[in-house]
Amino acid sequence: MRIGLHTSTSKSLEDAALEAHRLGANTFQIFSASPRMWRASKPDTAAIALLRKARERLDVSPLVIHTNYLVNLASLDPDIRAKSVVSFRGELDRAKALSADYLVLHPGNFKGQTLEQGLAAFALGLAECATGFSAPALTVLLENTVGSGHQIGRRFEELRMIRDLAARETDLNIAYCLDTCHLFAAGFNIADPAGLAETVTAADRILGLDQVKVIHANDSKGALGSHLDRHENIGKGHIGETGFARILTHPKLREKPFILETPVESDEDAIRDIEALKRLSLARP
Repeated sequence: MRIGLHTSTSKSLEDAALEAHRLGANTFQIFSASPRMWRASKPDTAAIALLRKARERLDVSPLVIHTNYLVNLASLDPDIRAKSVVSFRGELDRAKALSADYLVLHPGNFKGQTLEQGLAAFALGLAECATGFSAPALTVLLENTVGSGHQIGRRFEELRMIRDLAARETDLNIAYCLDTCHLFAAGFNIADPAGLAETVTAADRILGLDQVKVIHANDSKGALGSHLDRHENIGKGHIGETGFARILTHPKLREKPFILETPVESDEDAIRDIEALKRLSLARP
């Protein structure tokens, strides 16, 4: 299995891969720039080469990049929309430069408009960002959300509609990333055997499980259907170890890369969660 976590590039791109390996992971996720600033610099060519060599040497793959939190391609606000388009185009360019496999993107917020208008605005924004862009090896992943406020992406149908609309406007490869905390907080009872089976069946029917490329493995501080986007360490939230054992051993999910985004105050926290996923992946279904 591919089990990993989000690592920091504060020291260097290479160190992000080295850190993942040191902590026991064989896949990882990074930010390609500050997640809470519009401005971003281009990665250094030498740093990119060192990252590539480290990944090849240590077999740390796939490389997932998470988009800046500020990007909202569904926004009606002209300033935010313009900044989002520029920012996400930068994300695409950096992901290509870093030879990333996946670029995870939140579907945005449709405040001030209907959901349908927000979905269309997001799809058109994707197309605008990708004008003149080509990277056949890169796939943009739409991530599900908890559905609080005017968030897009709580329902699988919303993610599928974005992909279908965007396919008419752009040649970008687009698939999906499912977050376990977001699923649970949105009302999908994946901690329960019947609820997990129902969720997997729905995801397969609406999204196509072959298009679910990455799973963010996060326990949930919030209760079922709470719409609270608060990640918890594995086994300490409402999904629990038993729930994760079912998820990790599910025959239609176990081949997916599982990447942690759980609270980390020390290396011990990260190692504990990685070891928990490894241990639970071997549990009897």
